[in-house]
Amino acid sequence: TLGTQTDYRDGEAQTDPYSPEYVVHSGSVPEILALATLTWGRGLPAGQAEMEIIDRIREKRAWEAALPPMDSPSNIAKRLKMMEAMERKEWAYREEEIDKLQKVQLEVFKKLLQRREENQNELDATRLYYQWQNHQKAKDEKIRKIQRDCALMLRKLIAKRKNLTGKLERQDIIKEYNDFSSQTYAPLSRNGFFPDNNSDYYAVKNFYLNTFAGLCELEKSVPDSVSQLKIKAPKPKCTITKTGYIKKSGRLDSVLAQVHQ
Repeated sequence: TLGTQTDYRDGEAQTDPYSPEYVVHSGSVPEILALATLTWGRGLPAGQAEMEIIDRIREKRAWEAALPPMDSPSNIAKRLKMMEAMERKEWAYREEEIDKLQKVQLEVFKKLLQRREENQNELDATRLYYQWQNHQKAKDEKIRKIQRDCALMLRKLIAKRKNLTGKLERQDIIKEYNDFSSQTYAPLSRNGFFPDNNSDYYAVKNFYLNTFAGLCELEKSVPDSVSQLKIKAPKPKCTITKTGYIKKSGRLDSVLAQVHQ
């Protein structure tokens, strides 16, 4: 007794029977059918080229209507002559269209080649810039190496100039301690001295501050007066009443004493 009706019932699944988009009566050729292939973006809205096509279709239709009938040899020869002339005209028009299309394609090819050349030039410029950067870094590194070698050779020459005769000198301890730039004050790491290894050598280590036993002993040695303070409140110089307020006469005396000072 119950039934369901859904969106997928048989009535919704039925398709429309075939019906043509238009019906052409016998003996008539509608002009609008010549534009049936035009769609939006491809011929519509109509421009100058589409208007030329419509004019050519009208001219061809008028020409077909003007053809003589094929009832006599003279009319047949005239008809063939007119058809040959129309064929030559069609070929000339087609060649003109091909020339226009080739010109458009040539312009497109020129733009594509120009764009490709610009991209290639940009790529070449980028590649040359990176190569220049690499050569510049290599040059700077070489200059720094030459400067380091120059400073090293200058130090060697200065050291040789100090001892021209090449005699060996005895170690003068007094002279080393008198010169703050000597090995005594500033030893070199290449001679086996590494200051970071003994960085805590000069740190202050106190028994009374770093150990608990030292802190306890230090606390015992401190007198009681340091930890137990006894502060006495100073007596007021002015006369105070029982309620804790200063009398007017006492306040006046303190002001006069301050002015006198």
